[in-house]
Amino acid sequence: MKAPAQIETTRLLLVQPQAADAASIFERYASDRDVTRFLGWLRHESVADTQAFLRFSAVEWDRWPAGPYLSRSRGDGRLLGGTGFAFDGPSQAATGYVLVKEAWGNGYATEALGAVIDVAGRIGVARLYALCHPQHRASWRVLEKCGFVRDGNWTKQAEFPNLAPGVQQDVLCYAQQLPK
Repeated sequence: MKAPAQIETTRLLLVQPQAADAASIFERYASDRDVTRFLGWLRHESVADTQAFLRFSAVEWDRWPAGPYLSRSRGDGRLLGGTGFAFDGPSQAATGYVLVKEAWGNGYATEALGAVIDVAGRIGVARLYALCHPQHRASWRVLEKCGFVRDGNWTKQAEFPNLAPGVQQDVLCYAQQLPK
């Protein structure tokens, strides 16, 4: 079953990214040092980097039941960030979120993640997880508010290329088992 290309929440529209979104994504968040600090993907240096992400996104949507979403304000349509899915297999996917600075602290990440969890259950995801840098406390709180539990047995590391390129670091894993 395919996820919807658009999801509405109280304040947000989550939409499948399109090629025409490249400049907006680049300018609003993908090139921002503060916004990308704790992310697992390299900050975009040019719109060409963002266009590569959009090509990747299209492939993910073709290959899996869902892929990345952009988060837009329902009120005025302005781009607030992104969320979505990265599938490991048919029943397991990673998720995450990124917000423009002006949207921080307003509950948008919690709202977007709640919608992603709902869709995950409808498209057959049994385990949804998110990786989080140990210093990113705001992200832990969002995950915990949305019912994710820290995996105390997790020992893997990950690269945070905007903090320390090429260096594997400790990473927290939060997961949620979804009802079948």
